[in-house]
Amino acid sequence: MSAMRGAAAYGRGASAYARVGVESGVMSATPHQLIVMLFDGALAAMRAARIHMEAGNVAEKGRSISKALDIVNSGLAAALDTEKGGEVAERLGSLYDYIARLLLAANLHNDLQSLDQAESLLENVASAWREMGSAAGGE
Repeated sequence: MSAMRGAAAYGRGASAYARVGVESGVMSATPHQLIVMLFDGALAAMRAARIHMEAGNVAEKGRSISKALDIVNSGLAAALDTEKGGEVAERLGSLYDYIARLLLAANLHNDLQSLDQAESLLENVASAWREMGSAAGGE
């Protein structure tokens, strides 16, 4: 086997191993931990978008922002239970909507300031969520 094919096989194997690790983590996670994973994924996508925006890589920036938007809208916002969460859930829903609008503006106008603001707001909520998990016994 040539070195190139060996490296490619290793890359595929490492990727498959990482996928299994993530899937295993999701399967064994508590609901609180799943939300933390969503925050982490959205924030990582925003950091990647910043790197691509600064490098002028428009396509990758768009993919990263789309991933962050998907996590915010289809993950975090969709997980809100306004019946049980009441006003707090409604306010979080409004905040997630605002974050989504900031991400759209960042993508449309290559606006680093909007991206920074979206990341900062989401990090604040994520930090509070992590603290709640620690206070509740590390869920």
